[in-house]
Amino acid sequence: MGSKIHQSTHKLAIAVVNDASIDCPKNEDKTPATIANSRPGITDVVKFNQCKLGIAYYLPFFVTLPTMKYQPPSLVDTFDRRIRYLRMSVTDRCDFRCQYCMTEEMRFLPRKSVLSAAEIVRLATLFVELGVEKIRLTGGEPLVRPDIVSIARDLSAIDGLNELVMTTNGSQLSTLAKPLVDAGVSRVNVSLDTLCSDQFSELSRTGNLTTVLAGIDAAIAAGFKRIRLNTVLLSGQNEAQIEPLINFALDRGIDIAFIEEMPMGHITQTDRELSLVPSSQVLDIVKSRFTLTPVAGSPNDGPARRYAVEGTGTELGVISPITHNFCDSCNRLRITPDGRLVLCLGHENSLDLRQMLRSDMDATSLKRAIVAALAYKPERHVFDQPDEPQVVRLMNVTGG
Repeated sequence: MGSKIHQSTHKLAIAVVNDASIDCPKNEDKTPATIANSRPGITDVVKFNQCKLGIAYYLPFFVTLPTMKYQPPSLVDTFDRRIRYLRMSVTDRCDFRCQYCMTEEMRFLPRKSVLSAAEIVRLATLFVELGVEKIRLTGGEPLVRPDIVSIARDLSAIDGLNELVMTTNGSQLSTLAKPLVDAGVSRVNVSLDTLCSDQFSELSRTGNLTTVLAGIDAAIAAGFKRIRLNTVLLSGQNEAQIEPLINFALDRGIDIAFIEEMPMGHITQTDRELSLVPSSQVLDIVKSRFTLTPVAGSPNDGPARRYAVEGTGTELGVISPITHNFCDSCNRLRITPDGRLVLCLGHENSLDLRQMLRSDMDATSLKRAIVAALAYKPERHVFDQPDEPQVVRLMNVTGG
């Protein structure tokens, strides 16, 4: 099917699937907003290699793709932030139903809507060619995907990719930790919000603490370069677990990061509100017992502020999307399980890469679309501004 491009006098256009016999009409429709309003959310494909001007419309923003010879060869946004880190969610499915991540009764994506292994590897290759050096596999729970080890193996073989890492709930690590190391996954983050079995069952709804702890021990034995616990703190629920979890990490010689809850989707999944525990509170508790030394980050690091715990091999981190905005150094993009390129975790802007892939768009045009989309990466998220539009997708839909 061909594409008809409707252009405005300001050279802003919307790609609308139309008559296959006309690929690049000129100025036939000067009112694209009318079309956008009548077909919200349409993300159709323009054959950029056949047209001087190509536009894709993605609610709620436009991506303009002019002749690309003047586009930068790598991923740099309008705030001069270079993208080196890609988080790829390989599934929205999970064997847990954690309160801050999803609703108790979930409706997951149809299987055919989720990117195939080949599509994941193809997209990853394009991003590495554009300058991405680190990829993190996320979910949902990535280890419930049956082909996850082979996906990891293919990704780790991409020339130019320096680091392949993963975030998991740990439920499948007892059997998959060693295969993942062998496949090239160098580091793993394991979500662990409490060491209290009853509380773990309550927060995760369907998880088993014993299984997760066994998975962490298996990951240690498997030989990952580093292992980090990720703890989301919820006021009135698990803030008393800060010290026990630090002791657990120290005993095993692994790292830990405490994360402020992000208000995405439904943020009150139970009768009690899931409230913020600020990172400053965590650091006050830790500093009363330990000496912390800041760890200098690398250009590929995520948003954690990291500290070495003196006298140990453990690093402690805090991730503070609410109280300590880190957007000025953002180096990340996200791809959802259904192939949307999410430009910021705190905004709804996205680019439908799946549709482009499945329309047999060539690699050059795909890369042009990705580079052009960076014009719409915002300066910062707005989690801390209640008057701003809030993100309505759940965390498992985006990838943590």
